[in-house]
Amino acid sequence: MLAGGRSRRFGRDKLAEEYEGRPLLEHPVLRLLDVCDRVIVVLAPEAEEPSMPAGASVTFARDAVEDEGPLRGLSAGMAVADAEWTVVAGGDMPDLQPAVLLEMLRAGLETGVVAVSLADGGTQRPLPCVLRAAPAAEAVDVLLEAGRRSLRDLLGAVANVVIDEPTWTALDPDRRTLIDVDEPGDIPG
Repeated sequence: MLAGGRSRRFGRDKLAEEYEGRPLLEHPVLRLLDVCDRVIVVLAPEAEEPSMPAGASVTFARDAVEDEGPLRGLSAGMAVADAEWTVVAGGDMPDLQPAVLLEMLRAGLETGVVAVSLADGGTQRPLPCVLRAAPAAEAVDVLLEAGRRSLRDLLGAVANVVIDEPTWTALDPDRRTLIDVDEPGDIPG
């Protein structure tokens, strides 16, 4: 899970902001633990490790350099991942729906591609995504060397499947999986 941003638009540490009785960051951690054995939270180099829900299997990784973009954070997380498939989400995505994430994993396993993402209004959303770890990590290294930093760059560089909106919204009719908190008004009410 990518959690190394500065929260510039939010104006303060958005991941510590309370949402439904717990810090925002805890929500995607718990949602990911519904489908994964362990969650890797990638933090900024100097960030304090946030508290996690009791008993949660969470490992922390750190960006090597602050403000190098999401691909650099993904690289840090993939360096400590030990699974064939990785579910990648933002720490500011509190309402990930496990059924959608499981469908993404199913599509990856069934097709053998490197990446799976979701369609959204005619575009491919970079988060959440599911990645086959080894080939994705190789592609990330190549892109970083070329000065690329975007998750969209990664999705454009590897074989991928985009799950169409009718398929994933049948599992998540309110589109909660794509909620992404950038500003205080983005916190679901």
